Amino acid sequence: MKQKSKKAASKRFHFSSTGKAQHRAVRQAHFNARATGNETRKKHPDRNVDASDYGRLREVLPYN
Repeated sequence: MKQKSKKAASKRFHFSSTGKAQHRAVRQAHFNARATGNETRKKHPDRNVDASDYGRLREVLPYN
């Protein structure tokens, strides 16, 4: 039987093409209407997930 992914985790984490787990940086998610697109993207860089958390990520995202 196929396993299901945890939807909350699938919205917060993704894997790069090299297999590294990444998440969106925290803070500065509101009041960006005045900022340009470049400024908004710079406020939200993707950060790498620590290697000690990979086991838990593989449990909640089995097919990524």
